[in-house]
Amino acid sequence: MPARFDQHAVRHRMKLLRDDGEVTLYANRDGVPCPACGDAFSRLLLTERRAHSFDLGGTDRVCVTHEDERLVVCTHDS
Repeated sequence: MPARFDQHAVRHRMKLLRDDGEVTLYANRDGVPCPACGDAFSRLLLTERRAHSFDLGGTDRVCVTHEDERLVVCTHDS
C-alpha cells in the first residue's frame, strides 16, 4: 500500500459528501480499495483532528490508517 492515500487520484470514483476543511467524507462509487486492507470500502473519512468521535451505524468493519498529518478511516458494509 502507498505511504499516503491519494484521494485526488481516485476522486472521480468517489462522491464527496462533506468537507469542512478539517474533515472530508466520501462515498465510494466505484470499488476504490481501502488503504489498510485492500478491499473496497463504503465510506472514507479523512481528518486532521487529533481526536474524533464516530457514529458508525450499521457498519460491519472499520479500517484505520494513520498518516503523518491525518487519520484515514474506511468503513466497510456487507
